[in-house]
Amino acid sequence: MMTNNVRLRDDLARISDWIEPERRVLDLGCGDGTLLAYLKQTKRVQGVGVEISDERVLACVQRGVHVIQQNLEDGLAMFDDQQFDTVVLSQTLQSMHNTEHILREMARVARQGVVSFPNFGYWPHGWSILMGRMPVTGQMPYDWYDTPNIHLCTLKDFERLADKLGFTILERATFNDSHEVKWLAGWRSTLAAYRFTARPG
Repeated sequence: MMTNNVRLRDDLARISDWIEPERRVLDLGCGDGTLLAYLKQTKRVQGVGVEISDERVLACVQRGVHVIQQNLEDGLAMFDDQQFDTVVLSQTLQSMHNTEHILREMARVARQGVVSFPNFGYWPHGWSILMGRMPVTGQMPYDWYDTPNIHLCTLKDFERLADKLGFTILERATFNDSHEVKWLAGWRSTLAAYRFTARPG
């Protein structure tokens, strides 16, 4: 998806589809602010980003994105309960040390959460392991010794964790390169995005 020569990654394009106009959005690990800038321009959202990198924080500011510089591992204590309509964590979940904590915090600060992550269940990954090597692919381009990805998971792994945490999955989208995958998504997709909400009580 493109606007003003800005092309959103496939998962970000789907995430933008899931966000209604004029909502309050928190983007965790927001990078250079591309998603929030896009949502601000096309859907008039009130957006806040959280990012640790000096360079990316500067890029956010240059895009006119409101950004807070902080390590996500420190939690989201600066935000109130249900302060946002949607909280996004795109392609960052797999690098978090305390996965359950950040997901619970997402459910606390917003009505709905959205995550995307590389699918470790993609079939060439299994083939690579059978051949004695950790997989290196487009969605996971790092060697085992320098990867930031410390908690890899499959689609079923995430869905089991979501159920354990008391979440209801509202929508799922899976991709391979620029194509959406629906048939045998657990094996054929390289990237997954989920929209979820906490179950009442």
